[in-house]
Amino acid sequence: MPNKPTYEELERRVRELEKSNFEFKGAEKELREREALFRNLFEHHSAVQLIIDADSGNLIDANDAAVEFYGWTKEELQQMKIHDINTLPPEEIKQTIENVRTKKQIYFEFHHRLMDGTIRDVEVFSSKIQAKGKDLLHSVIHDITARKQAEKALRKSEESFSQLFESAPVPMGYAINIGGYKGTTWNDAWYRTFGYSREQVDGRSGNDIGLWFNPEDRSRFIEMANRQNYVSDFEALLRCRDGAIRNCSLFGRFIDKADHRLLMVVYLDITDRKRAEETLRFTQFAIDHMADAAFWMTPEARFFYVNQAACRALGYSREELMRMSVADIDPEFPMEAWPQIWNEMREKKHLVLQTSHRAKDGHVYPVEIQANFVEVDGCEYNCTFARDITVRKRVDEDREKLQSQLNQAQKMESVGRLAGGVAHDFNNMLGAILGYTELGMMKVRPTDSIHGTLREIQKAAQRSVDLTRQLLAFARKQTVAPKVFDLNDALESMLKMLRRLIGEDIDLVWLPGKKLGRVRIDPSQIEQLLANLCVNARDAIRDTGKIIVETGVVTFDETFCEAHAGFVPGEYILLAVSDNGCGMDVETVSHVFEPFFTTKEVGKGTGLGLATVYGMVKQNNGFINVYSEPGQGTTFKIYLPRHATEAGRRTKTDAAQPAERGHETILLVEDESMIMDITKTMLELQGYTVHAAATPGEAIRLAQEHTGEIHLLITDVVMPELNGRDLAKRLQSLYPNLKRLFMSGYTANVIAHHGVLDEGVHFIQKPFSMRTLAVKVREVLDETK
Repeated sequence: MPNKPTYEELERRVRELEKSNFEFKGAEKELREREALFRNLFEHHSAVQLIIDADSGNLIDANDAAVEFYGWTKEELQQMKIHDINTLPPEEIKQTIENVRTKKQIYFEFHHRLMDGTIRDVEVFSSKIQAKGKDLLHSVIHDITARKQAEKALRKSEESFSQLFESAPVPMGYAINIGGYKGTTWNDAWYRTFGYSREQVDGRSGNDIGLWFNPEDRSRFIEMANRQNYVSDFEALLRCRDGAIRNCSLFGRFIDKADHRLLMVVYLDITDRKRAEETLRFTQFAIDHMADAAFWMTPEARFFYVNQAACRALGYSREELMRMSVADIDPEFPMEAWPQIWNEMREKKHLVLQTSHRAKDGHVYPVEIQANFVEVDGCEYNCTFARDITVRKRVDEDREKLQSQLNQAQKMESVGRLAGGVAHDFNNMLGAILGYTELGMMKVRPTDSIHGTLREIQKAAQRSVDLTRQLLAFARKQTVAPKVFDLNDALESMLKMLRRLIGEDIDLVWLPGKKLGRVRIDPSQIEQLLANLCVNARDAIRDTGKIIVETGVVTFDETFCEAHAGFVPGEYILLAVSDNGCGMDVETVSHVFEPFFTTKEVGKGTGLGLATVYGMVKQNNGFINVYSEPGQGTTFKIYLPRHATEAGRRTKTDAAQPAERGHETILLVEDESMIMDITKTMLELQGYTVHAAATPGEAIRLAQEHTGEIHLLITDVVMPELNGRDLAKRLQSLYPNLKRLFMSGYTANVIAHHGVLDEGVHFIQKPFSMRTLAVKVREVLDETK
């Protein structure tokens, strides 16, 4: 049990409580006195004061000055919101209150509405206070309407001055002198002249931005202005923003204001004048030593000044030219039209044209003329500069020639694509015609009249096949099997045939080159090339004449190929066929390689001979040129790449023998139903077992379902779903020993590169006869790997 306090302790505690109560009452009294003092200050202060609830915007209190200023009673004001006085939108008032609460802003300028409806300009100082846990705003308000009106009047006066200052056509600036020149204001003309923007230099002096090229000039200018109150024609070098130096003449004068002085400066840019003065001293020297010929002429087209270049170009002395006119050096000059030309120059000030000049020795050369109209002291002159453009003309002519060659190559490529597509479609139809005709002939006796009819159909179809194959050769869609061989040997073996072809009245001259090397090309193409060229040469010769066949080795370098579009540097073997026939004009030569173009009579030619030659040469990476003139004859030059190796495979020549009948199983894939049906019939007549499919998918299904061996796949090259090569690869996974024979109206890069077959790839060209098909099938089946 705790001890009870003693009497002394209780008495001490009572005294401490009495002391604390006394101190509290003293503090409470002091607080009431301070509140009374604040209220007295608030109520009777001359400045308008408001207490505002920061949350609601209600006016909590207003002093006597506020009542007097606004016109409402205190009680009325205490029933209002700040929105009733301030003309700002409520959202902006709310943001303003928030700024005061966060101490972001304490000073504002507003428009306040009074009870009589007038609007006053006020400045407001606001601070946040707290009372009873609430945020209040204490705002002190001053009427600044009179100050604003004075400022407006001052601004209007300054705007008038500013408008005059800014619109002045010459560069101007002024600096305010208040204890030194602190900054300069410039007008628009100054900014345009010196290349600055307002943001870059406003408030900065010319010294700050490095305007004065020589700073001591600035000191001298201000010293003179202070001494005599104005400065005139003060020349100084001033620096633009881009570093350019301008020569200026400065005029300065002081303008006195109430509390300061303005130093007004006018900047006259005399750079051009100075430059003109300087230029005049060097103009004659510069013109006299320039590379282009210069002529000064009078309105009568006579020379009164020429430079040294004009004398060198024309071969005359200056004294001789000064006695001459334009007509004496320009053979094309229309003297009667000179007044009209002069008026045109007066109007346009500058003319550019091309003409010719004739030198003293008589030679004429092309020139480009730049004629300038000049007026000096009321007198009119023509200052003409003439440049020799002989080299440029030659370059332009070469460029036009190259462009023409490029256009021709692009045209031939487009025609080739069209011809190849047409030939492909015809081949499919001709295949069916030939096949069914051949089957029909097998079913009737040779003595029957229908047999002769079928034979004529067969002949017509075969001629159509020959035409389409010529189209394919032109389009470079013909399938070839190139061999490496000596061109001279091949041509010599053909001479006897060529002599029979051209007839006895035409002399065939053979000029073989030495050490040709070898070419890589399908030998049948060489025969076709030479036959077509010799036939054309024969037809160009009337009665008797001569055809020359020659070979040689040619090397093309980079320089030659740059000037001849389509040529590639390297070594080539030349095959040239020339005749002394009627020749061709330029227009005819530009069309000779186009399919169906011919100058022969109707029925005398198909117009495909030279187109075929063109296609075969291009297919073998060669070039062909034709040189011809009317009445002088024609030369065709073919350039074939010289092959690097000497060895080459011999060509097989056994296809003409009848084929043996077969017994093997063949999978035939062809998406054209007519071709598939006739080919299947042809094969079955030869003893083969044939499974036919119209799509690659169907072919794969047949191969998977077949229980025995499939010995040969005959497939079209281009089909939907899958091409022929990829189909063969798929089927070889099922039948590893499967042999392949591709067929198409023209080759695609699926099995050949630019029409040249890869080693080991077997191909048969559509359309084909039953005998041709039988021989090819037997050849593929009998081949040993």
